[in-house]
Amino acid sequence: MDHAAVLALFDRDMREGARPDAPGARVERAGKVVRQTGAEHGWNGVVWSDLDETTADAAIADQIRHFTGLRREFEWKLYGHDKPEDLGSRLRAAGFTAEPEETVMVAELGDLALDAEPPEGVRLLPVTDRAGVDLVAEVHEQAFGTDGTRLRHQLLAQLTGEADTVVAVVALAGDVPVSAARMELLPGTRFAGLWGGGTVEAWRGRGIYRALVAHRARVAADRGYRYVQVDASGQSRPVLARLGFQPLTTTTPYVYAL
Repeated sequence: MDHAAVLALFDRDMREGARPDAPGARVERAGKVVRQTGAEHGWNGVVWSDLDETTADAAIADQIRHFTGLRREFEWKLYGHDKPEDLGSRLRAAGFTAEPEETVMVAELGDLALDAEPPEGVRLLPVTDRAGVDLVAEVHEQAFGTDGTRLRHQLLAQLTGEADTVVAVVALAGDVPVSAARMELLPGTRFAGLWGGGTVEAWRGRGIYRALVAHRARVAADRGYRYVQVDASGQSRPVLARLGFQPLTTTTPYVYAL
């Protein structure tokens, strides 16, 4: 994989040319920043910027005014190659809090082994309705220890309003949800985004996450996408590397709370 070329394509397709990720969201360019203003329970934040030492502080202040004026908590997704180099320090000085850094990992679908299946006794169930969404949110809360309310609202809105842009799947052991994940498929891009892959603690280490990645990648390949992309935690990075994913850059969410 040509790292520099794929990184430039990723920035152009998924960041500077970002599309709304849910019904009711709006993506717009404000000066040298691209931001999404979401619905009440949607994602709000900055996805791309082209700043330097002379423009960064004013751009940060503009985004704070915009989102706080709407009473929205928001996130500035800072990537490892973004400029200026001290942008993270400037965000912290402006009141943002950094969450754990993740690795952006990318694979070309033609290079991936897509034959991984879940272990015996576990089946994959496509999510198409509110009951399935509730199962995904339940897994999310158990796997990550965080509230699944926003995920529940966003995924249900996507399935209801733009079902062709999202694929969600839950792994069931019998009737018990033990793992879940989703994929966003935005028209006009070459990257399918893999999101939210999580397994409850007692079921980790059995190949379920690997099977969920392979399942979603097969769907992306069938729909004509060239690449799949993951914001990977330290826990999932080794699994993805064994599947054929390569690190592209890093990303750190900087959150501005109300």
